Amino acid sequence: MKSSKDTLQGKIEIIDRNLNYLNEVRESFKKQTNGYERLQAVKHSLFEIAEACIDMAGHIVAAEGYERTDTYAGLFQKLSENKIIPAQLSEKLAQMARFRNLLVHHYHYVEKGELLKIIEDDLPDVKEYVKAIYSYMGE
Repeated sequence: MKSSKDTLQGKIEIIDRNLNYLNEVRESFKKQTNGYERLQAVKHSLFEIAEACIDMAGHIVAAEGYERTDTYAGLFQKLSENKIIPAQLSEKLAQMARFRNLLVHHYHYVEKGELLKIIEDDLPDVKEYVKAIYSYMGE
């Protein structure tokens, strides 16, 4: 492995911290009808998770000397092509990258229901990705 374990571990810590936060607030977020601060915090946590996942992929692609890609989704494709993550996970992470772009560029269109769906259905994909990165790191 050519990439820095410390760099990857730092990104994993960001992911873990945000996953823990989302797990803590999941039930209260479902019930809350008008919590602007919580809504913003959930958006930010999901953004940080996506950004850290993308950063790890970019770090590995660069460190391994894989062909560059011009999209975040393409980074996960490169990891799949090189057997670091499964193809199915690559597709799910590509969707996460597109959601990250939505949060950055069209944040006003993101609704609570969409955030809840991601918290409920998609966070296990992030955990699977972290496991694959640990495997890549040899841990």
